[in-house]
Amino acid sequence: MRGLFLFFLLPLQSENNIQNMKIEEQITTAALAAVKELYGAEVPAQMIQLQKTRTDFEGNLTLVAFPLLKTSRKKPEDTAQEMGAYLKAHCKAVADFNVVKGFLNLVIAPAAWVGLLNDINADEKFGERRATADSPLVMVEYSSPNTNKPLHLGHVRNNLLGWSLAQIMEANGYKVVKTNIVNDRGIHICKSMLAWQKWGNGITPEQAGKKGDHLIGDFYVAFDKHYREEVKELMAKFTAEGMDDEAAKARAEKEAPLMKEAHAMLVKWEAGDPEVRALWEKMNNWVYAGFDETYKALGVGFDKIYYESNTYLEGKKKVEEGLEKGLFIRKADNSVWADLTNEGLDQKLLLRSDGTSVYMTQDIGTAEMRFKDFPIDKMIYVVGNEQNYHFQVLSILLDRLGFKWGKDLVHFSYGMVELPNGKMKSREGTVVDADDLVASMIENAKSLSEDKVNKLEGITEEEKNEIARIVGMGALKYFILKVDARKNMLFNPEESIDFNGNTGPFIQYTYARIRSILRKATQQNIVIPATLSDDAPLNEKEVALIQKMNDFGAAVAQAGIDYSPSGIANYCYELTKEFNQFYHDYSILNAEREEEKTTRLVLAQNVAKIIKNGMALLGIEVPERM
Repeated sequence: MRGLFLFFLLPLQSENNIQNMKIEEQITTAALAAVKELYGAEVPAQMIQLQKTRTDFEGNLTLVAFPLLKTSRKKPEDTAQEMGAYLKAHCKAVADFNVVKGFLNLVIAPAAWVGLLNDINADEKFGERRATADSPLVMVEYSSPNTNKPLHLGHVRNNLLGWSLAQIMEANGYKVVKTNIVNDRGIHICKSMLAWQKWGNGITPEQAGKKGDHLIGDFYVAFDKHYREEVKELMAKFTAEGMDDEAAKARAEKEAPLMKEAHAMLVKWEAGDPEVRALWEKMNNWVYAGFDETYKALGVGFDKIYYESNTYLEGKKKVEEGLEKGLFIRKADNSVWADLTNEGLDQKLLLRSDGTSVYMTQDIGTAEMRFKDFPIDKMIYVVGNEQNYHFQVLSILLDRLGFKWGKDLVHFSYGMVELPNGKMKSREGTVVDADDLVASMIENAKSLSEDKVNKLEGITEEEKNEIARIVGMGALKYFILKVDARKNMLFNPEESIDFNGNTGPFIQYTYARIRSILRKATQQNIVIPATLSDDAPLNEKEVALIQKMNDFGAAVAQAGIDYSPSGIANYCYELTKEFNQFYHDYSILNAEREEEKTTRLVLAQNVAKIIKNGMALLGIEVPERM
């Protein structure tokens, strides 16, 4: 069983409306009428279950008779036979039928397939829904970087998933707001600031010839290097005094002068010290400029950016409000906690004894600010699976505090991404840098596609570089997004850029091939009609291609339900394979009859359209030439 279609329709439609209905809708409407006439009962539309017919049986769509047996009070075979006879007599979309046990296999009339192709051809956004003024508003949070280092491979997966998910929700008729929460405060930020003060000699990104986020990341690594040296020296001293290794390490880490200075700087920041705040603002601005370049290269962006330096204060206010209402408890040391034992969890710290906030407090504050800014109906957080427990707790706390979407917030939990040579470690400076990855993917694409591109007539160097960018980024994005987001994944740059198999370049190349065919048709003065006649010729593979194109709407809807970009990626690959199999067997421009040529051009034109729209939901561009 490959795909299930459920339609919720009025029981009866006028003849004129039926002519404009999709095939599944026509059959569903007729089947509801059949049940009423044959068995004297009205049943809900969800009892009419349609699925693709198995390839080893004759037919295109199969109606499952079993849900109707209580109504028909007959055997599955008899029910299916009677339903089939009625549909053949009363539904123009059904040309013939056969029964296999309780499964009614329906052969769709050729004119119905032509009508469906005309519907697809008439809609530039076929399979997608448009938002209306009454559509629910979904907010998607992704990226969430720290301002002490550049974006890395893990951030790449996060940003690509978040952006794609936002496009998919829009394609399902939601209003969408894309947001980012920047972690711009805390001890890790102070580490970079302190290192720059000590060893930076006033250097700027311009003087260093580096992006600002890379420069600040260098100082974060420098801090860790010097800090480790201090800890090592102190450990040697404490062990010489008779302490065991574990105790010596703990004391050394606590008493290391650099860490003490960093904590002192954090206290000054919290107190609003003008000098510390000015340095913090200057260095953060360097980082933001660097982030913007990376986001642009990745093709992602945001409608609203929030900063933890603002949201943590709002969080503290909400926690204090909750405390006054008896939602939280204050312990003897003045710390504030949420007791979640009734929910089967433990107690969760919200404010430390000194009144400072924790991440949970900041997330509560961010939620408060967002809810004031937007009428949110659903909140989706794109955050790695190491934070599963955090969002389980956050959902409970937001619901307890009165956020209408708190209980049903979605933690889009994704797995880690690694390279074949191992994991990434930020503090040691061994991260897979996002900018380096992007540059290397584009360079690889340029090298691997050089022979293909050089065969294109009249192509400029600028156009070659643009094709390399589109192909390289398409390879990167598709390889990451085709994998179920919940799984850990291994990113292999070499595999991703293959022009064969389930890769971005394979799909892009097919699109470019179709566009080339369409350009040649134009050069030959062939006019592609807006509407085909009902008797337009269709062979078996062309019908299969129309049916596969028709699946796009179901793929978009399912991806929205499952929050699954991989569903769209796999659909695009399946459609591309289907077209290539058809194109291998049948010529388009050299078809024997003009009617065949015209029909196939309409088919090709719409395959290209759906590939382009589907890949756009993944944030992937497709080149006109390749």
